[in-house]
Amino acid sequence: MKTNELETGKLPFLFLRFVLPAVISMVLAGTQSMVDGLFLGKYASTNTMASVNIAIPYMQMIIGCTMIVCSGTISFLGRTLGRKSDKAKHKAQDIFRSSLLALLACSGVLMLLGMFANAPLAVLMGANDVLLADTARYIFVLSFFTPAICFMILFGFTARLLGKPQLYLIATLTCLAGNVTMDFVAIKILHLGATGAALATGFSYAAGLLITIRPLLKKQSVINIYTGKFRFSLLRHTVLNGSSEGVNSLATAVTVWLFNTALMNYAGESGVAAFTVINYISNFVILVMFGVADGIGTMVSYNYGAGHLERVRKILRLALLLNLISGTLIFLILKLFSRPLIALFIPDQPAIMQMAVQGAQLYSIAFLLNGFNIVHSGYQTALGNAVNSALIAGSRGLIFISAGMLLLPKIFAINGVWLSVPFAELITVLICILLDRREYSRQRQLFQLPQKAPATSRG
Repeated sequence: MKTNELETGKLPFLFLRFVLPAVISMVLAGTQSMVDGLFLGKYASTNTMASVNIAIPYMQMIIGCTMIVCSGTISFLGRTLGRKSDKAKHKAQDIFRSSLLALLACSGVLMLLGMFANAPLAVLMGANDVLLADTARYIFVLSFFTPAICFMILFGFTARLLGKPQLYLIATLTCLAGNVTMDFVAIKILHLGATGAALATGFSYAAGLLITIRPLLKKQSVINIYTGKFRFSLLRHTVLNGSSEGVNSLATAVTVWLFNTALMNYAGESGVAAFTVINYISNFVILVMFGVADGIGTMVSYNYGAGHLERVRKILRLALLLNLISGTLIFLILKLFSRPLIALFIPDQPAIMQMAVQGAQLYSIAFLLNGFNIVHSGYQTALGNAVNSALIAGSRGLIFISAGMLLLPKIFAINGVWLSVPFAELITVLICILLDRREYSRQRQLFQLPQKAPATSRG
């Protein structure tokens, strides 16, 4: 396995090779849900579209459990393989085997939950009598594809360490093409509504799995599905290391639930539909930022394991710059073009349109801040600092957004709902700066380097 490029290659080249495919893959994955929304909004109804949005927390449960394992695994594997020894190689094989078996068990539990408890889950997620049937139906159908979703992601992430960062990109392109095709057939032609959206998503992930599993079927690969032993001690470390990703997904689910509940109280189904459109657009952008964070994970963990601290800091600074640029661009786009973007989803609903445009204008402030937080969370995960990473993820997605949702609507009414996200991101930026200063000081002591202030803390 040729991994020496991670510690010797020029950073701009490595960003093109590892970060760009990760970003594109994330965006394409997010585009799938947007495509579902476009087809449902145009060929079904806004209520059906809102029903699928209500079910997002179930998908986030699947993605969250997967990302806990995947992020922890890749970080652990990168730091282990960075030590470049036979002992490290065998340990890496055991790490992967332990993660593989754990994810198999987890996907089985989630599948059974969606098959037999879909209606209670739909009610818990905020579905009212109008939206309940479609929400429960979407969860039920999607549950059958849970293992395919989980393993496509795990194998795609692992392929980066096998020198094939483009493989996950190819898989997500296949997913998107399959999703669009099946949405057209199932929603527009067969009029299957929420069921059609779930089938399109599920089968597209199954197609992607067939692509990402290929290098892991080769016994000569340093990481494959045949070698390694299950070791609970390694799994415990992996899960702890990846816990922040679980917090991220939990936070996404909680955020959707908080918004759906608050907007249902303020504006009924129309409010949920307005948020659904904003959520489709915002997720698309946020996934760019998560793509940058995921893309640097392999580079950071490998170089940290090899002892190249200053190279690690350069990677962090480049990632922060990329997310600042992308966040500023989407902020300007939503400020200037929110109405035509939203019209793609709800062209003939003026009341919902006005509500969504107003919400997007306020919500967009968050994009100037959240890229900073997302990169720092991923960076801390890559270093193996699970507590720091989970604290960042929990601050922006659970603690302060909940506080904002409780306080700000009392002052600004429905505008307070939209402002809760920028509020949470701003507080989290301050937390990231404090954590980074402390971590950088610890790193310099560990590597016996002279003390100086971290670049990120200076702005």
